[in-house]
Formats: sequence, structure tokens, C-alpha cells
Amino acid sequence: MSAVLARVEQLSSRVVRVLGCNPGPMTLQGTNTYLVGTGRRRILIDTGEPAVPEYISCLKQALNEFNMAIQEIVVTHWHTDHTGGIIDVCRSTGNDSKYRISKLPRNPHLEEVIGEGEHKYTYVKDGDTIKTEGATLRVLYTPGHTDDHMALVLLEENAIFSGDCILGEGTAVFEELYDYMKSLEKLLELKADIIYPGHGPVVLGAQAKIQEYISHRNAREEQMLQVFKDNQGKSFTSMELVKIVYKDTPEYLHKAAEFNLTHHLQKLKKEGKILQEKEPHLKWKSNL
Repeated sequence: MSAVLARVEQLSSRVVRVLGCNPGPMTLQGTNTYLVGTGRRRILIDTGEPAVPEYISCLKQALNEFNMAIQEIVVTHWHTDHTGGIIDVCRSTGNDSKYRISKLPRNPHLEEVIGEGEHKYTYVKDGDTIKTEGATLRVLYTPGHTDDHMALVLLEENAIFSGDCILGEGTAVFEELYDYMKSLEKLLELKADIIYPGHGPVVLGAQAKIQEYISHRNAREEQMLQVFKDNQGKSFTSMELVKIVYKDTPEYLHKAAEFNLTHHLQKLKKEGKILQEKEPHLKWKSNL
């Protein structure tokens, strides 16, 4: 059962969460957006989806309730449930002033346009710091979920804004497993206390959660290899494997599970542990 999250909640003396009001199977309770700092001007991390008036209403409520304004916007990655609200936020709260909107560049480079091009991204790099009164955020490049994904380390709290690298509930999807595992290791090395995730509730046992993610992916890989070992010579489609490996996962999440499983298969193929057959259908078999 998913935790119930308040639409606006003060999580610490320097972090206020505003829920994106866009719940769904992939977004959980909705995208978490955060107002960070202790002064009047705060950094907004992520912006939810486009055209969600409830979110803009909640954001304005938070700004009024805590007597704050937005200093600048930082987005953790390009996905629409994190960048989609930029135009609405600027129009609704900007008072005609242009916010600096920061993110990491796509890798390989891809020209990115915000809305009709009325706003432009300021590209930051790994190790940069973004500051406001009472808060220092350090940019950490954590690819895997996407090629431009960043986590932000809140130095004053030894906390991580993890974007979609780590979620408050369940596990994350990713585009590139090798990079994703390296990013998890990078997060583990920080020895953080708290995780403010892109979706789901705050994680207080940060180290245990990151280790759980690493162990989970390793266990999934072991499960897949076991299926191949138990069925030497037999070929499987990716969805056939999902139905075995993810048998305890609700069926409506099987497509997302297949997305992750396919990346495991690509990694195992790279390592020479399995083979890919393309005729008559795309299938996989053991090479051990």
C-alpha cells in the first residue's frame, strides 16, 4: 500500500515538498517537487507535468504559506514529469522575471527546447554547486535512468535529492543498466543520511535503501541466469522471462518490468553469458 503524501509538506527546516498532483503507476503519488533553502528565495527542484492546474495551485499555496519566492529552477533529468511544468511555473509565479533553469546536458548532446523556446536551459556539470540562503546543492552526475540524470547533494543535511535514481517506494526503471549500477555505487559512497526522492516518501535510512537497490538488481540477474541454467538449450522471449522472473509483480507493471529485464539481457549478452536469436522472433538462450 502506497503511503499517503500531503500535497504541501515541510520536511525539514530547509525543505518543503510540493506534490506534482500527477499520480500514476510510474509516478506513484505524483512527482515530488521541492523548495529548498531557509531564506525568502528558494531553489525549486523539478516542476511536475505540463497543464496540471492543481500543482500550480499547490505551489502558489506553499510560496504564500511559507512567505517565499522562487530564486531559480533545477531539473534532475529531461523526463516530462520533471520538466513539463517549467512554462506553467514561470508564467504563474515569475512576475515577468526570468528564472535561471539548470540541468545537465543530454549525452550525447541533443538540442533541448523549453516550450516554444521562450526559456533556455543553463547547463551545469558534475561537481558544480548551486546555492541559496541556508542551502548548498552539489551536482552529482548519476546516469542510467536517463543519460542526463543528476542527483543533488544537500550539504547542510547530508541528504540527497535522488530524482528517479532512487524512489521512496518500489524500484526505478533505467535506460542503461551498467551506468545505473555505477550511479548507485556513487550514491552509496556519499554515506548520506536522508534521500528526498523524485517520487514517493522521504527515505530516512539512505544507505540501507541504496544497498537494497544494488542487491535487488543483482538478485534479478541471478534469477534470470537461473532460469537459463534450468532450461539449457531453451530460448525465451523477454515477456516469457518477465512472467517467470517477475511472477510476484502485478501484471499491469509487466511492461515496465520488461523494459528493465531487457537491459539486464543486454548486459548479460555483453558479458557473453547469453545469446540472442533473431529468427523467427527475438529470443534469448544460455551461452554458459
